[in-house]
Amino acid sequence: MRVPHIYQTSSIALNTPVTLDDDAAGHIGRVLRMKVGEHVSIFNGEGGEYLSEIIEVTKKTVVVMPLELNPHDVESPLKIHLGQCVSRGDKMDFTIQKSVELGITEITPIFSQRCGVKLMGDRLEKKHQQWQKIAIAAAEQSGRNFVPIIHPPIDLKQWLAQQTDAIKLTLHPRAEHSIKTITVPKDGVRFLVGPEGGFTDDEMALTKQLEFVDIRLGPRVLRTETAALTVLSALQLQFGDLAN
Repeated sequence: MRVPHIYQTSSIALNTPVTLDDDAAGHIGRVLRMKVGEHVSIFNGEGGEYLSEIIEVTKKTVVVMPLELNPHDVESPLKIHLGQCVSRGDKMDFTIQKSVELGITEITPIFSQRCGVKLMGDRLEKKHQQWQKIAIAAAEQSGRNFVPIIHPPIDLKQWLAQQTDAIKLTLHPRAEHSIKTITVPKDGVRFLVGPEGGFTDDEMALTKQLEFVDIRLGPRVLRTETAALTVLSALQLQFGDLAN
C-alpha cells in the first residue's frame, strides 16, 4: 500500500508529535481507517517530507511522530503563474486540480466581461476556500511537497496591472506568435487564459498595452480548461520539467 502523502499546516520537527489538521485527521482516521503503528508522509511546504508513524487515533484526532526527513523535491525549475478566468460548473475545479499536477506555482481566478460566473460575498469566499482545498488534495496526490497558492479572485484589470519581471503571455487563437518563439523565462511566466466567451476587443487591447504577448497553441480553438493545461504542458516541455 502506498504511504499516504498528507499536507499539514503546522511546523514539523523530527521526534516531536504532530496533531494533524482536521481535514487530514478525517482522511486518515475515517476514510482510510488507518491505525496506530501505520505510516504516513507529511509535509508543510517548507521543504521535504517526513515519514511519520501514527501514535494516536481517536474519532476526531490523529497524532503522528515524524521519524525521518526525506528532502524529496519534485518542483519544476520554472515558476508559472496562471491567470484563469473563472469558468462554469466544475471546469474551474478541474483546471486547478490538473494545473497543480502539472507543476503550477500560483493561480489567480479572474473575472472578465464575458465571464459567466457571478460570485460575491460569502459565496465567493467559500468558493475560494474550496479551490485552495482542491490544490492541497492535488499536491498530495501528485507527490508535491509544495502547495500552490490560489489567490483570491480579482478583476482582470487588477491582475494585468500587477508588477512582475516574468514573461507575460495571453492566449489567443488568432495570435501572431507561437509559444515556440518566446525566450527562456528566467524570471518565470505569467499567462492569461480567457473565459468561455473569450476576451472582448477592449480587453485584448489592454493586455497589449500592459505588454502581454499574445500567443497561439495551434490552428484549433481550445476550451478554456483545455487551453490552460496545454500551455502548462508546453511550458514544462520547453523550459521546465522536461527541458533537459
